[in-house]
Amino acid sequence: MAKPLSRFVCQACGAVSPKWQGRCDACGEWNTLIEEAAAPRGPGPAAKAGGGRQIEFVGLKGESAPPPRIGTGIAELDRVLGGGLVAASAVLVGGDPGIGKSTILLQAAARIAASGRRALYVSGEEAVEQVRLRARRLGLSETPLALASATALRDIVASLERETEAALVVIDSIQTVWLDALDSAPGTVAQVRACAAELIRLAKARGFALILVGHVTKEGTLAGPRVLEHMVDATLYFEGDRGHQFRILRATKNRFGATDEIGVFEMTDAGLVEVANPSALFLAERRGNVSGSAVFAGVEGTRPVLVEVQALLSPSTGGSPRRQVVGWDSGRLSMLLAVLESRCGMSLGQNDVYLNIAGGLRIQEPAADLAVAAALASAATDRPTDPDRVYFGEVGLSGEVRQVSQPDQRLREAQKLGFLQATLPKRAARAGRVPAAPEGLALTEVGHLADLIAGFAEASVKKRQPA
Repeated sequence: MAKPLSRFVCQACGAVSPKWQGRCDACGEWNTLIEEAAAPRGPGPAAKAGGGRQIEFVGLKGESAPPPRIGTGIAELDRVLGGGLVAASAVLVGGDPGIGKSTILLQAAARIAASGRRALYVSGEEAVEQVRLRARRLGLSETPLALASATALRDIVASLERETEAALVVIDSIQTVWLDALDSAPGTVAQVRACAAELIRLAKARGFALILVGHVTKEGTLAGPRVLEHMVDATLYFEGDRGHQFRILRATKNRFGATDEIGVFEMTDAGLVEVANPSALFLAERRGNVSGSAVFAGVEGTRPVLVEVQALLSPSTGGSPRRQVVGWDSGRLSMLLAVLESRCGMSLGQNDVYLNIAGGLRIQEPAADLAVAAALASAATDRPTDPDRVYFGEVGLSGEVRQVSQPDQRLREAQKLGFLQATLPKRAARAGRVPAAPEGLALTEVGHLADLIAGFAEASVKKRQPA
């Protein structure tokens, strides 16, 4: 009797190896190779199979109707999705445990069901009574949402094939669903790949929107193979600290919309509540008379967002100063500190540096360089920044301040929230003239980082002089 073929699959990246080894050659993770039965070989090359039908090729020129959307009733979620759920699409939602994935999906499914559409919620992690308890706490127990608790893929598929009017199906979570034809345990690469592929195939055939909930690893990436992200049409991540009330929903992939939009929510006793004006919420507890604080005018997708950048310097007691960053890129902080020392003459090498983006938002755009530099200069000179001033601009290695995208939107958001001054890069003329500043907002344009630091140094000298 021939020995059954097997292979070893990495549970971190999905790479396949013919033999077991302690370290995966593809991703470098240790002890992640698990033995799985090899897939049966096909009858031969496709060229010899024959019997296929001829496909039709069309030109690039042409128009197609936009895909129909299913509104979730949650404006922030619809914003991230690009206008709502698309029929026959698959969406993957990931996030840390307890961040609010199940809560927001239960709210969205209940609102879709309340609008007259057929919505199904399949829970593989909780019993029906546990989901009902959450629904009562959220005030959703009266909505006509169809609820089930199951983990066997055959049972789920058989039930969904009988549904003819389903508009939305939520699977919470894909790591708990298993296929009995595979010998591996639920949550492994083979199980996740096979179960997701079958559910996505069924969603495309039946025309309902499919939402899969995925677990994340301690590094913050989706557990299981990255191929799962390539199989779906959109990937959403929930960001935020469990001890903080703010939650950020961010799209990292979206075939039907932009990938730079965010949705802002606040966790309350009644579930996740939308935040229509996140700038005012992020700045609600700001104190304008404390050194080491600066307001950054950022843009997330099409939405301008103002957040507070906080910096703290303290003398280092050890041989190697600490660089602690929350909400920003630590490598970019090291680069900015080097520019401040080399190009602006600031001595920060013997200090521990702590940087925080208040509110739990993670800033990814380089336009925050100028605000971070202002916060560091304010902390180093012990001189507070102007409480009614915002900053934005990218800093280069030579200390030059570069222009950033969408400056007009940033300035209008600052004006709307009552700020009176803005520090930004020198603006280039458009159509022979420099764009006008919003009414009531005074602009300070800087071309080099030393121009910004000089203002703090002069104020610090005046502060130390006797009256």
